[in-house]
Amino acid sequence: MIRLLYIIICAQLVILLPAQAAEHLVKPGESIQAAINKASKGDLIKVMPGTYREKGILINKQLVLQGIGYPVLDGEKKYEVLTITADHVVVQGFEIIRSGYSSMDELAAVRIKQASYVGLRNNRLRENFFGIYCQHASFSLIANNDITSTGGSELEAGNGIHAWKSDHLVIDGNFISGHRDGIYFEFVTESTITNNKSHQNIRYGLHFMFSHQDIYTNNTFSENGAGVAVMYSRQVTMIRNHFLDNWGSAAYGILLKDISDSYAAYNEFSRNTAAIYMEGSSRLTIFANRFLQNGYAIRIQASCDNNVIRKNNFIANSFDIATNGSLVLNSFNENYWDKYEGYDLNRDGMGDVPYRPLSLFALIVERNNSAMMLFRSPMVGLLEKAEKIMPGITPEKLKDDQPSMKPFPL
Repeated sequence: MIRLLYIIICAQLVILLPAQAAEHLVKPGESIQAAINKASKGDLIKVMPGTYREKGILINKQLVLQGIGYPVLDGEKKYEVLTITADHVVVQGFEIIRSGYSSMDELAAVRIKQASYVGLRNNRLRENFFGIYCQHASFSLIANNDITSTGGSELEAGNGIHAWKSDHLVIDGNFISGHRDGIYFEFVTESTITNNKSHQNIRYGLHFMFSHQDIYTNNTFSENGAGVAVMYSRQVTMIRNHFLDNWGSAAYGILLKDISDSYAAYNEFSRNTAAIYMEGSSRLTIFANRFLQNGYAIRIQASCDNNVIRKNNFIANSFDIATNGSLVLNSFNENYWDKYEGYDLNRDGMGDVPYRPLSLFALIVERNNSAMMLFRSPMVGLLEKAEKIMPGITPEKLKDDQPSMKPFPL
């Protein structure tokens, strides 16, 4: 929290103008670039309502560019609209539309390029290829922007907020929809994603690649193509996020692939095909999450080890746990399972009989998907009862020795 506040304060400082700063006014028919070229370091440029069509506006000095009444910057589907290459720049209050599209160049509505202490706030971005592109950016704030597009496929759409080789970013309070990925991080470290809504994006609501020591909290990822993917990363903290309505044959709330030493707590996973899909992940703590009405709550592959799944609520999921192996290298303890039928004679709140969350049918389906046709059939019910009484196929050690009798108030 201290680090987050420090980053936000640093980003907010860029809006403070020096006492000698001049103010420039740009009206429709006048050039924003000419005003930038004329301005001195630290000046304020106010752009009045209207539509401005200028090829590749470049901000290469410290200043504040402020839109009055949401003036429109139109890329005419030909070029990148706005590029920032200077430190201590603020851009706020604009509607930025129709950046160029290129299969070779990742053209964006706004690009931060090798700059620090940049603030992009309260802007509307519409029908752009990439929305906001951070390239070697650091200590910057991207907050309260509305970023929407209607890309038809992954090839035709860029990412809403794209960060590459950047650090100490704060992505806060944005709405992102209709892009390839809502938010994309690649080689981004010590950054925070908070209070965003990433909805109905073509591929992922959030996509991490090789990005370490990042935090994302209080975000909502809903109805995206495949939910969220956190891949090839370590020391990622995921707290109080909502993963909702990510349905499809290859969809999940969150994919955790080859990540380590990370923490996921107090999240809500509701109505996803698979709430969490884990592959090649180690030393994760999955604590106090709510799994509600998912196809699978957790699909944990045999390549995962030393993970702790503790004090979570599993309610009304078709399958609570699924795995493709027999060796148990992960710990399940003190979770609430709505399918638990045990008892609590000593009234300590924990079941006296261990619970085995891996059903025989889930194991069969994992090996042969076509068996799903028999789901909820009487024959499957009988097999499940027999397996719970005398386990013979499911891993004997995959169990919760202290299942909670009541759901936790998460």
